[in-house]
Amino acid sequence: MTVPTKSSWEAAVLRLRNQPDQRRLVEACFYDDPLLVAAQRYLACSEWRAVRALIGVGPGRALDVGAGRGIATFALAHDNWQVTALEPDPSAVVGAAAIRALAQEAGLSVNVVEEWGEQLPFEGGRFAVVHCRQVLHHARDLSRFCGEVARVLSPGGVLLATREHVISSRDDLSRFLGGHPLHKFYGGENAYTIEEYLDAIRGAGLIVESVLNPLESDINAYPDSLADIKRRWARKAYLPSAAFIPNAALSWLGGRLNTPGRLFTFLARKP
Repeated sequence: MTVPTKSSWEAAVLRLRNQPDQRRLVEACFYDDPLLVAAQRYLACSEWRAVRALIGVGPGRALDVGAGRGIATFALAHDNWQVTALEPDPSAVVGAAAIRALAQEAGLSVNVVEEWGEQLPFEGGRFAVVHCRQVLHHARDLSRFCGEVARVLSPGGVLLATREHVISSRDDLSRFLGGHPLHKFYGGENAYTIEEYLDAIRGAGLIVESVLNPLESDINAYPDSLADIKRRWARKAYLPSAAFIPNAALSWLGGRLNTPGRLFTFLARKP
């Protein structure tokens, strides 16, 4: 068996997009074009509604770290935040150039900065919100990354880190990476234990307010929703309505999952 040569993130995404049997995954990850249509779909989806419920809407300054192709940047700007998008990849498909093109087409004012999260080029206390979608697990130095986030947050400001890959132990990492659809092409995936995430966030001086497991928020469940999951369970159990399944049951089960790479969301506040 030939081991594929590692490529760029852009090349890996383009390769995925060129596989017809991966169309649903491409759309679920918002990698499809036109980018504006994908961004509008993200703005309307259950994941973003759940994010909005946690951070509210602007005005105020928001930093979207690891902004990728800009779908969350678009949603933040649409919700009246004054947005800075931080994205080190210059790509016109999955990086800074894509964000600039999206903002121009949508008529949104967005500041795009090409830099890494471990060295944020901003003065302290600048942002009311730092939003990271599937970003912390990519950090080259998780503690330093969180320290930089804490530095640029204003007092009372919040860090929202969504859809972070979690493993139960370091022994699970290889299992997760082996099953990831893109890691074999570009080699950029990673995951941490809950304790590692919490140690880094708290070590930066932030107060953790919520840790949401895979079945506690539509953020982690997307492209499913908790309502969809409860309806499926109700049908399997021959219950007349999903209302018979309490959210507490989903939360209980979500806390007992041990699938390598399962998704968690962290909400923390700067004192």
